[in-house]
Amino acid sequence: MKQYLFTIILTAAITLAMSWGVWQLSLRFKLYPGIRERDVHTTPTPRLGGVAMFLAIAAAFGVSAAHPFFSNLWARPETMWAILSAALLIAVIGVIDDLLDVDWMIKLGAQFLAAGLITVVGGLQILSLPLGELVVGSSWLSIVITMFAIVIVMNAMNFIDGLDGLVAGVALIANGVFFAYSYMLARDTGASSYFNLASFLAAVLIGACIGFLPMNWSPAKLFMGDSGALVLGLLMATSAVAITGEVNPTMLNAEEFGRSQLLGAFIPILLPVAVVLLPLLDFGLAVLRRMGAGRSPFSPDRKHLHHRMLDLGHRDRDAVLIFYAWTAVISIAVLLMYLGTREAWIGDYLPGVAFGVVGVAACLVVTFLPSHASRPARSRTTTQESA
Repeated sequence: MKQYLFTIILTAAITLAMSWGVWQLSLRFKLYPGIRERDVHTTPTPRLGGVAMFLAIAAAFGVSAAHPFFSNLWARPETMWAILSAALLIAVIGVIDDLLDVDWMIKLGAQFLAAGLITVVGGLQILSLPLGELVVGSSWLSIVITMFAIVIVMNAMNFIDGLDGLVAGVALIANGVFFAYSYMLARDTGASSYFNLASFLAAVLIGACIGFLPMNWSPAKLFMGDSGALVLGLLMATSAVAITGEVNPTMLNAEEFGRSQLLGAFIPILLPVAVVLLPLLDFGLAVLRRMGAGRSPFSPDRKHLHHRMLDLGHRDRDAVLIFYAWTAVISIAVLLMYLGTREAWIGDYLPGVAFGVVGVAACLVVTFLPSHASRPARSRTTTQESA
């Protein structure tokens, strides 16, 4: 655990320092776009925070390569280099888009190329899915499913990047819960070491989000842009794939762990989905809405969930905090249900179910009963979806 804490602190410190440097350089050389029609901020603000986040992530990878504790990660160096190369590709295309606006087809092609690097070169794939029984697809089917999963999560995270601190905070909570899950899963399945790729990536992302939030909290001095949101989504999806691909779901049904077969089998895919449920929901609604109107699924609009929150009368910061609450309630509820599967009787699910029911009810109340009857003017929030 000390090595994980070291990784988090190191990544956070580098991200914060790099974010300040990127902010200063962006202001000095005017590296920020003008105000777009769909933007709700009034002051041009740099959108290159993703550069700082990527540099910190790359530094964490470099330290792990030189540290003996992380040697098992580098037993397959092609996997680590593939992940880092994919993140670099997405960061570069994101920076170009943040400065010049890249056609959505080019961005989508780059995303699939990055996903291909991770699945084909890196060898990280969703090898099996517990759908009633253990379903193992062909190698090509696994590659295709994994690539689409990575691309969907990338865009889902990017689509909610519309308010100061929103993506960084949601990702911080989601990765915090996922880190706890991956760490406990390694312990419960009898792994020789609690250290694994999924936990390492989660720790790195926790650090990057902690380091970036001071610059991104309302009123934000720096936005992460596509280069940040897409890289976060890429690595979050990779972390989830590392769990679902490396842990055989049948192990979770083993009698010695006393788990329910149904929930125990679905947990490896249920919790990774739960931690990004809101971004996935926003992404799905956006695609359906735009395609239903005969438009590209990546064409911009002002109907995302965070926009609807503002239209309900919430202030920007209140809307962000409500998103945090939804993320925490859903992900922690599923995590508590996982903890409950240590015993076979149904009562052990009750803490997670009760937490989820009470939490969802509370979130619904604060979501639909905003504390402000009218929406105040906003000055520094922005809409930065992928198209």
